[in-house]
Amino acid sequence: MLSGVTLEGGGARSGEGRPSRTELKPRSLQSQIGILCPVCDAQVDLPMGGVKALTIDHLAVNDVMLESLRGEGQGLVCDLCSDREVEKRCQTCKANLCHFCCQAHRRQKKTTYHTMVDLKDLKGYSRIGKPILCPVHPAEELRLFCEFCDRPVCRDCVVGEHREHPCDFTSNVIHKHGDSVRELLKGTQPHVEALEEALAQINIMNSALQKRVEAVAADVQTFSEGYIKAIEEHRDKLLKQLEDIRIQKENSLQLQKAQLEQLLADMRTGVEFTEHLLTSGSDLEILITKGVVVERLRKLNKVQYNARPGANDKICFCPQEKAGQCHGYEIYGTINTKEVDPAKCILQGEDLHRAREKQTASFTLLCKDAAGEIMGRGGDNIQVAVLPKDKKDSPVRPMVQDNKDGTYYISYTPKEPGVYTVWVCVKEQHVQGSPFTVTVRRKHRPHPGVFHCCTFCSSGGQKTARCACGGTMPGGYLGCGHGHKGHPGRPHWSCCGKFNEKSECTWTGGQSAPRSLLRTVAL
Repeated sequence: MLSGVTLEGGGARSGEGRPSRTELKPRSLQSQIGILCPVCDAQVDLPMGGVKALTIDHLAVNDVMLESLRGEGQGLVCDLCSDREVEKRCQTCKANLCHFCCQAHRRQKKTTYHTMVDLKDLKGYSRIGKPILCPVHPAEELRLFCEFCDRPVCRDCVVGEHREHPCDFTSNVIHKHGDSVRELLKGTQPHVEALEEALAQINIMNSALQKRVEAVAADVQTFSEGYIKAIEEHRDKLLKQLEDIRIQKENSLQLQKAQLEQLLADMRTGVEFTEHLLTSGSDLEILITKGVVVERLRKLNKVQYNARPGANDKICFCPQEKAGQCHGYEIYGTINTKEVDPAKCILQGEDLHRAREKQTASFTLLCKDAAGEIMGRGGDNIQVAVLPKDKKDSPVRPMVQDNKDGTYYISYTPKEPGVYTVWVCVKEQHVQGSPFTVTVRRKHRPHPGVFHCCTFCSSGGQKTARCACGGTMPGGYLGCGHGHKGHPGRPHWSCCGKFNEKSECTWTGGQSAPRSLLRTVAL
């Protein structure tokens, strides 16, 4: 990844003079035009200073120099005279010298004892880079880092333009800045694994699609052999339709695959470049390239992608379905690519919103496709959950029965009364009306008494027999009688006084209820 990096030139040169306090702000390179990185195709804003103002890739410079040394130094010229080919290298000055300049280097008093090495002896080295000099003060080496401007500086910069800025040696600040780059790298690496897994899933799905197409084609071929001309034409028509489906689905998968491969390549390039920088680069080189790397990794981390295959292998052959007539013959067999649409699926049944404790409640799920047509087949992934409102950690186990015709019979048995939430999902998506609440009432309570016209008739004239309606009769009768005080004037239950014969008893069995109610009998 070389976005925003060049092998030539240096950073933008600063102006002369000491900046005022109002001018003490980080300088940013404003873009004029955009260029594309030749490695990762990422767009890079060209700074005001042009190509020479781009960040130098010192790792690449080192690699180029090493490659030249491995080729017997061909193409390398002396760093001092720039005329003759290089023969030796001063390890102290880190300068490549020709034979003449090497002799002159030894004659000077300051460089007499410098270590000189032949080029052939440098082939095993991994780093032979030159000192990185300040673009503003070419005679000074970059050894410090300005925290305020977020860039390396030299000694002259510190006493000049950056006098009032917080500066420190690169060896002291590399840990903080290197850790921030590593943290970004950690967030990028999982995307590489996710993309690789997504591509593997696409390859698996593409293989399954091919196998499925071949299987359906074989079914179509076998079914067509029983007919003569009409069936042969119908067979060719079906195979053409199947091929169109395969092309459509395969094109969708291939397009998604190409997009994910490109994204994976971008991710890998970013990760590999950053890892190489962090493992092989010097402290100063990491700090110089940090801005470009951080910006690129941040952009890659924000990229959104779908890790699931964009097409499926939902293709089946329906030999029993009528396909019309061909040359006067009734033909059968169609290609079915229907896919259930959760938004079109509906729930039916009387027990959708009511149930009784310890009694089985049920309802039906009717699956439809995007056009609103019944699927006509089963095999879909149906997910049902029944959760008590107050005890969500104690769900009720539901049962799902596939009727093989696009409908599913769903049943469950709540253990306790209360409000329950029911989830019904197809392909991990809620169907119409889901989730919904169900009020579970207590188990149906039968009447312990009798459904009578009055207590006198149902008890055979017993004086101690009582009725929940509260009616009484003269002569010491504790129960109700026709036309007497408290009688409701219509048949009712002796235990609770309700008028509906098929109703649920509401008698609680408390002390206020007459004990003799249970002794009433039907005549």
